[in-house]
Amino acid sequence: MFIHANMLFTRQASRPPNPSGMPQQQIPPRFGKQESACGGRIPPTPVCAGAECRNCGQENIFLEEKDEKIEELTDRVKRQMAEFENFRKRTEKEKAGMYAVGAKDVIEKILPVVDNFERGLDVAEDKEDPFVQGMEKIYKQFLTALDGMGVKAIEAVGNEFNPDFHNAVMHVEDETVGENIVVEEFQKGYMYKDSVVRHSMVKVAN
Repeated sequence: MFIHANMLFTRQASRPPNPSGMPQQQIPPRFGKQESACGGRIPPTPVCAGAECRNCGQENIFLEEKDEKIEELTDRVKRQMAEFENFRKRTEKEKAGMYAVGAKDVIEKILPVVDNFERGLDVAEDKEDPFVQGMEKIYKQFLTALDGMGVKAIEAVGNEFNPDFHNAVMHVEDETVGENIVVEEFQKGYMYKDSVVRHSMVKVAN
């Protein structure tokens, strides 16, 4: 028993001191040959071989495929945004065109009423008659409303004949005016913004 205790004491004394009191672990050597617990040699850690590295080649292929996918999706988004912008502009243009057609249709139906006001005021003998003055106020109110909608009367008398705005129903020889000049207007023409609603019916000299 004494011999066993002495051997145990000698074994513990041969170990290096451990101030922390924690159990010590065997640290494998950093350099030289490394061996496993069973005595076999541990294979070395693989080292990248540059362009010939199989792992790096696969990673490069993955990155290229990812970049191509990103570029494809970005191009698709740009095309869809461009298509949506074209659709929006086309829709706005169609809406504006529909509004213009509807407005012109209403204006064409109102213009005969304006013509009748002008004819009635032209033949009125007593301009001081309250009824005539009331009709004249309503007529001016009509013109103000049309002007606010963008309806303008076409200038005719004294201007050169223009088939885009005038409709010549009569020609006359007159040396006192220039050639192809409108000398009389039978029916006033009107424009809605940049389009002609009704051409002026005119008499053209020479």
